[in-house]
Amino acid sequence: MSVVLPPSLRAWLGAIAALATLTVVVLGVLYAGHSRPGAVDGWIFPPTADSVRPPWRGVALTVDFLGEPGGAVVLVTAVVAGCLLLRCPRAAVAAVAGAGVAVGVATLLKFLVGRTIHGDNLSYPSGHTAFVTALALVVALLAAGRLGLGRTAGVPLVLAAVVVAGAAMGWAQVALGAHYPTDVLGGWCTALAVTPATAWLVDRTADRLGARTHDRPGDRAADGPGDRTADSGRREPC
Repeated sequence: MSVVLPPSLRAWLGAIAALATLTVVVLGVLYAGHSRPGAVDGWIFPPTADSVRPPWRGVALTVDFLGEPGGAVVLVTAVVAGCLLLRCPRAAVAAVAGAGVAVGVATLLKFLVGRTIHGDNLSYPSGHTAFVTALALVVALLAAGRLGLGRTAGVPLVLAAVVVAGAAMGWAQVALGAHYPTDVLGGWCTALAVTPATAWLVDRTADRLGARTHDRPGDRAADGPGDRTADSGRREPC
């Protein structure tokens, strides 16, 4: 089976993940226990309850819905269905695991950092932004693998996908007054930090399970020369 995390992209994504991790930690330390926007937040976009007016408010609410439980289920189901239709079960698992780990880590960090907005609402990092960024990253990795893209084309594709997804959700969160801009940056970096590692773990687990299945004596004996010849003409799934 094809891997979720192409070998040609691992070094670059590893470096990006390391930088993202550093960013999450630095921002967490800077804003730990705060309940107001920082200097950077005020310079980018001061969050208020009415930062955006119709018709853009409706757009922001629609984007925000994709990060809510109901919208997230719909979005993940669509991505998983697409992966399975393309016969890429690893990518389907990585989509669920990547999004789940990103949201889980973001939720844990919220309690550790303790930054709040509009009262006692924990805000750093943005779980909505982490969710959509993680999902976009897995979809971009799937596309890069299916198209056979190397490092030169694959890295820009992945970066474009996560920038667009993170920017869209981040804008909605700040525009609706749900997060500070640095919360959004923290959520984006959280996804970049954990999703490549999650995809790599999915690959490792699938490879080990596949190796165990292939090494069973009964399975090897059952596969005769005719079976191997027939299998060689099939397209390998992801």
